[in-house]
Amino acid sequence: MLMRPVSRFLLAAGVSITSMALTLPAFANRPEDKGIAFQDAATPLAEEVHVFHNAVLMPIITVITLLVMALLIWVMVRYNSKANPKASKFSHNTLIEVIWTGIPIFILLYIALFSFDLLYKEDVIPDGKRLTYEGDGQTTAFVIENDFAKSRKVSRREHVDVYMVNAATGAKAKLAHGDDYSLDGLGDATVTVNLNQAPRPNEGVEIIAGRSRSGPGKYLGLFGEDRSSIVAAPGLTIKASGRQWGWDYSYPDYGDFEFSSNLAKKEDLADPSLYLLATDENIIVPEGETVRMIVTAVDVIHAWAMPSFAVKIDAVPGRLNETWFQAPAYTPGGSNTYYGQCSEICGIDHAYMPIAVEVVTREEFNAWVDEQRDLAGMEPMFDNQEVRFAENVAPATTAQQ
Repeated sequence: MLMRPVSRFLLAAGVSITSMALTLPAFANRPEDKGIAFQDAATPLAEEVHVFHNAVLMPIITVITLLVMALLIWVMVRYNSKANPKASKFSHNTLIEVIWTGIPIFILLYIALFSFDLLYKEDVIPDGKRLTYEGDGQTTAFVIENDFAKSRKVSRREHVDVYMVNAATGAKAKLAHGDDYSLDGLGDATVTVNLNQAPRPNEGVEIIAGRSRSGPGKYLGLFGEDRSSIVAAPGLTIKASGRQWGWDYSYPDYGDFEFSSNLAKKEDLADPSLYLLATDENIIVPEGETVRMIVTAVDVIHAWAMPSFAVKIDAVPGRLNETWFQAPAYTPGGSNTYYGQCSEICGIDHAYMPIAVEVVTREEFNAWVDEQRDLAGMEPMFDNQEVRFAENVAPATTAQQ
């Protein structure tokens, strides 16, 4: 009877050790039954967390595990009563004591090189500035007000990301500094982005400036591919209140309308496998938006967690905690709903507090907001789906052709 659990444990341990070399199936939007790997990362921050685990922690864990196992085997073989009938009586070895004290210190310092920066990104709300411009076929210079706090000013080329946007499809292509544009005034009151080629009328330019960079970068800043990007300041705030056993949400930026989100009944689900994950009312967010989550509770401690976003924060009665995530891109015809659960044992029905975040287009989000405002007895906020929030559309400057 003991062989099956032990064999499963050994198999899980073996797969975990070799997880860097294997591609394990996982769902980006929900957990996989009997899965042992992370859910696929749905945000740049989650991707950075995965890289930290797989490239920094797992090699260290693997080496330590193999070393300890080898030492145990060596001790059992070399110093058992048959091989070593007369035991030595020395009490310590200075060199070994120095080694087993010094090596862990260096290991922790190495981990700190990566973890401190990652912890800061998870804890501090991004403050990047997003500006969008419509192309006119002539303008090549676009000005950014560098009005950040002194310690956060745009002073290096890594503090500016520039994208060319297709006005028809919304597709974005990141431009390369030097090849596609140059920067003037870094560290000054204004920074100018000079494009080598003016965007056409059917194109747009999106500039994101700031130091809130998220996503996997170069190893030690020197090697590998930089897949990080600057994250804009939150354009949407959602307040989540945990209760036994469900969640209440409000959108203060849009009139503070509220709704409750509870466990969806199994018989109401088209996909029964989503039972305990699906809700009767989803959180709705527009694609690509930076979302600030303010989390609290009304009775006991809960925890708002979304694994594919690398987000988990306690909901404590009488206290407001905050975190953030960047909404993934919307995939037409694909799965755009992401699932999490309360991750704090909060009572007998703890397992029945799912969380569901649905990503929609900006137009769909605007329509949903007006629908919720109507249910709350408020006037519509958007006319003809006009984008009035978080897009930060600015007129293009005509300086420097």
